[in-house]
Amino acid sequence: MADAGVVEELLRRVERADGGVDSLDVASGLGEEHQLIVGAVKSLQALGDVISAELRSSKHWALTEEGAEIAEQGSHEARVFRSVPSEGLAQAELMKLSFGKIGFSKAMSNKWIRLDKAHEGGPRIFRTVESIEDQVREKLLLVQTGSSSELEEKEKNELKKRKLLSEVSYWKGSSFSTTITKQEAELTPEMVASGSWREKKFKPYNFEAMGVAPDCGHLHPLLKVRTQFRQIFLEMGFTEMPTNNFIESSFWNFDSLFQPQQHPARDQHDTFFLADPALAHEFPQDYLDRVKRVHSEGGYGSQGYKYDWRIEEAQKNILRTHTTAVSARMLYKLAQQEKFTPVKYFSIDRVFRNETLDATHLAEFHQIEGVVADYGLTLGDLMGVLHQFFTKLGITKLRFKPAYNPYTEPSMEVFSYHEGLKKWVEVGNSGVFRPEMLLPMGLPEDVSVIAWGLSLERPTMIKYGINNIRELVGHKVNLQMVYDSPICRLDS
Repeated sequence: MADAGVVEELLRRVERADGGVDSLDVASGLGEEHQLIVGAVKSLQALGDVISAELRSSKHWALTEEGAEIAEQGSHEARVFRSVPSEGLAQAELMKLSFGKIGFSKAMSNKWIRLDKAHEGGPRIFRTVESIEDQVREKLLLVQTGSSSELEEKEKNELKKRKLLSEVSYWKGSSFSTTITKQEAELTPEMVASGSWREKKFKPYNFEAMGVAPDCGHLHPLLKVRTQFRQIFLEMGFTEMPTNNFIESSFWNFDSLFQPQQHPARDQHDTFFLADPALAHEFPQDYLDRVKRVHSEGGYGSQGYKYDWRIEEAQKNILRTHTTAVSARMLYKLAQQEKFTPVKYFSIDRVFRNETLDATHLAEFHQIEGVVADYGLTLGDLMGVLHQFFTKLGITKLRFKPAYNPYTEPSMEVFSYHEGLKKWVEVGNSGVFRPEMLLPMGLPEDVSVIAWGLSLERPTMIKYGINNIRELVGHKVNLQMVYDSPICRLDS
């Protein structure tokens, strides 16, 4: 509330005056700023019908809230001029400022600035004069200091049209009193019991007021985008694989995928190894023997890698480096059925790699993977499924580039045309699983398995305009960002 002494003096003056009092006269009489008197009036109005007030157009003028701001900081057009450096400023950047839109049009009218629409980096604003005189602010300062008589009526009307000037006069209200009594906000049981409610004054109940928003949890942007991807897979008839085992043996993570034990990805530079328990001991023995044979001796039409395959390497426990380890387990389980049935699997979960941390890499991230197993699948089927999948993501321009993966042949990198960057960018990897991976599992020879994968973080960062992955995941995440982030809708 405004200063109590000012409020009481204002009430006394209103009581003595039959035709109301003028806010400027009160301010002048008390030696206070006019805005302080306006604040006292608003405090009294908040209490109910203590006083009445109306805006008047007469000889006396006062600054509005916006006018007071301009008197302190300068007009919108002057602030725009000051914001434009000598090398110019992008129009889009200027429009982000609170005073940008109004100030731009006024500064253009005053010919203080010019707009270069053909600039290489987009529309850019440049100064056309070296210095300016902020006449709007000077006029408002005259009014603020009580010298409005020095302004012509035309100048005052101009300022009024811009809603920078107004005047207020005040009268007694139906509940006028020269003393201020605090209004009660609620009726208590004690008031009812004692009967004191009869002497109390209550604030009017506002049925239009918004209630207090209940406290609730908020989904992280990654979870929102994950939900959209999951829905797309389900719409395409895929079944979700169980991915709750972050710890995996090197056998399922590497060996079962026909990835040799001397492969660089199996070094400590790329993989996190567990110290306790360091080794896994339970494997399907027949399947393990077949995997060992195809690695060291070859088979199923392959000559293998011709090296001494060691069980000690396959036993090492690690944090899984990809969810393809889960796909391998599910395909082995499928092969144990009496009769093969075509399947479509997907998974979205965390994987772990010993990466150097930077703006686009973390030691843990999410991998999205799709797998289809059926008779006679070809590279054309893989391209068709990828077109259908990415179309549902709103990505229609695709290109495929031959690539190498240890466990797929042929293999393809998937590229999409990025309209913003005006170039082709990689959006995923794909391929047909090799016979050396599938046949030791026991799958029929005429069954092919196509698969593809991509990360969850990259599309999330693009969707929410995040440039540094550490602002999306980890201890640097701003929780307010999680609270404010909008719902995710992928453009299909």
